[in-house]
Amino acid sequence: MNPKINTYKILLANDRKEVQFLIEEALTEVPLSLQLFCVKDGEELVDYLYRRNHYKSPETSPRPNLILLDLNMPRKDGREALLEIKSDSTLRQIPVLILTTSQQDGDLSHCYGAGANSFINLPLSFDTLVEFLKRICQYWFQTVILPPLPED
Repeated sequence: MNPKINTYKILLANDRKEVQFLIEEALTEVPLSLQLFCVKDGEELVDYLYRRNHYKSPETSPRPNLILLDLNMPRKDGREALLEIKSDSTLRQIPVLILTTSQQDGDLSHCYGAGANSFINLPLSFDTLVEFLKRICQYWFQTVILPPLPED
């Protein structure tokens, strides 16, 4: 359990607005204090994490406790972003869960080889998504002990 954290911050990297909306709605069913932040591609994801461009403010772009990462995004895809995150000594501590529709064995091997913490196929129904997010949040925010976030 992570007793010092009052609100858990989740960063979703997904270019599909309907997926962002569904995850945002599903998270309202999770009985924890959560904040969802969204970016639409890998470039924005790394800008957010490195506090570049319009993500400079810690108030509007706080360090996430968990990243939900799609693989197939424009500009910089999730595979490239994952490699960059897990190559950085500070960022690699943030758990990254691949949340994708990909069924390719190569993606699975690549992501785990690059340091992903989980590889999960995006649930097809809203009810399944809600149950999935409840289990994920319970595991990452109530079961395991997360490292402290880097100072802002």
